[in-house]
Parts: sequence; structure tokens; C-alpha cells
Amino acid sequence: MVQVDALGKRYQLRHNAGGGVHGYTTLRDVLAASAAAPWRWLTGSRRGGTATREDFWALRDVSFQVAEGEVVGIIGRNGAGKSTLLKILSRITEPTSGRVTLGGRVASLLEVGTGFHPELTGRENIFLNGAILGMSRQEIARKVDEIVAFAEVERFLDTPVKHYSSGMYVRLAFGVAAHLEPDVLIVDEVLAVGDAEFQKKSLGKMREVSRGGRTVLFVSHNMAAVQSLCGRAIWLDRGAVAFDGAVGDSISRYLDHGPATPGVAPGHAVPLGPALELQRFVFTPNPVMSGDSVRFTIELLARDTARVGELALLLLSPQETRVAIVD
Repeated sequence: MVQVDALGKRYQLRHNAGGGVHGYTTLRDVLAASAAAPWRWLTGSRRGGTATREDFWALRDVSFQVAEGEVVGIIGRNGAGKSTLLKILSRITEPTSGRVTLGGRVASLLEVGTGFHPELTGRENIFLNGAILGMSRQEIARKVDEIVAFAEVERFLDTPVKHYSSGMYVRLAFGVAAHLEPDVLIVDEVLAVGDAEFQKKSLGKMREVSRGGRTVLFVSHNMAAVQSLCGRAIWLDRGAVAFDGAVGDSISRYLDHGPATPGVAPGHAVPLGPALELQRFVFTPNPVMSGDSVRFTIELLARDTARVGELALLLLSPQETRVAIVD
């Protein structure tokens, strides 16, 4: 169970007015200011850089509850506060205000390498992460073979993880987080590092975890993955909960709130290369429903002699799933 009450996280942004032409303080700026300090003292001048601070609320008054066994998606644009929320739930960051109540053990996978020691082997990191979750050595040992089989890193199990590729790293990290029986599993966009087969296997594992009565919080920009895995989604916008409800409703509201992309209108050319521009691109009807016949209008402008040998259109659904390729 996860209970979040009036959660807020504030950061202080520092603006240095004397930070040189680059807007930040360089070593050259510091040395120049130090050299000029005696002269300013003799002349009575106190002019210099002044620093101002601005409060930035990454989260403000966020409240929601997630029941045991529930799979909830967290969606929103970059900078909406999703990662900050997960860091607070994972006890990596302290909140500025509000309260979080978590029932049981929490395993999180927020970014590649979280919770792993690069000098330790894959096997040693499995036992380290299990110990952090409060499991006994015997409990962890019973899960090692299952984790290794899932992550497909048998050959490299006794190799320090600093030598792993990002794909190997995330496969092992997810395997550890999902198999060591946490009560709450928190997964960020890190699954995008894996290939399609790994993502499919990971989504299946998260479903299995939820069927076992454990809670899953899943953050992703892949709306198709969120819709297939979650029954509910929380849409964060500018650090606040914009909508909390059925996953289909949340995704629809989130996508409707974004900038419209009906095509390329006249006067808004898109460069396609050094000598070619997309002048106009529209399609009708808009929006397109299943079964509709679609007409595309494309106008290209060549500033020099150009040959278009091949032209293809990639069609995506509002959930960012590829629907078709027209060439």
C-alpha cells in the first residue's frame, strides 16, 4: 500500500548576477574577482556579483493512494515531477512537505545502475540488493538462478558490473528488483534501454508481481505500455496531479492537453536536408478513426536540383504505437 498526503518538494535555484558572460561562475571569474578585491576595498567600491535565490516546487500538494496489488502508471511530460516523486517514494530524497506511507519492502529501478556497486560482480550485487531489502542470505540464494535466467547474464555473472553494457546492466537490475519479492515495485523509464523482447518480458513480470498481491508504480512515456499494464494512471503536470483515474481516461486527457500536431501548415516549413523543405503536410480526415480512408497532401520545396528516390510515412497512434508505414 502507498499513501501520499499533500506531498511537496522544493528546490532552491541560485542565480548569480556576477557569473560572467556565460551566466555561471568560472575559475577565471573567481581569480579576477580575487585580484580586484583589494582595489575595490581601497576605493570603497562594493560592486560585485550578487546571488539571488528562487524557490522551485518540483512537486506541490500531491495526494493519492495505491492499494495492494494495484498497478498504477505515472504519466506526464519531462519536468512534470515524475522522477522527483519516485525518488521520494524510494527514500532517496526527503520531501519538503507532506507525508508518504509505504507498506512493506520497496524495490526501485529509477535509472541504470541505481543500487549497484560497479566494482562488485553481478552475483555480489544480487546479494547486496537483497540485503538492502532486508532479505536473508538463504532467501536471496533461492532466487539467484531465477534472476540470472531472466537477465540472461550467466556468462558474466562473476564479472564486475562496471564492464556490463547498459542493456546487461538494466536486465540484471530489473531482475533483482522484480524477483526479490518487494511489496512495492517502482520502475521508471529505464526499461526503454532494453530491446523489444526484454521490454515484453519485463511487462509480463510486472503483471506477475501484481497478481501476487504486490503494488507496482510504473513511469513511462510509452503510452501503449502504460495502457497494457496499468488499470489506472496518474497524470502529473507542473508538479501537481492533473488527473487520477482509469488509464484510458488519463492517457486521453494527457494527450489532448499536449500540442496539436495535425501536420505542417503553410508558412511553417520543416527542413529535410540542405536543399529540401517540407512546405505543407496535411491529412484528412483528422482525427483518423479505424476503417477510415485517409488522403495525404504533401508539398516539397527543392532549393537546388534534388532527387527524391524514396518517400515513406510512419503512422503512429496517440499511444505512440506504430500503426503502419506508407511508402
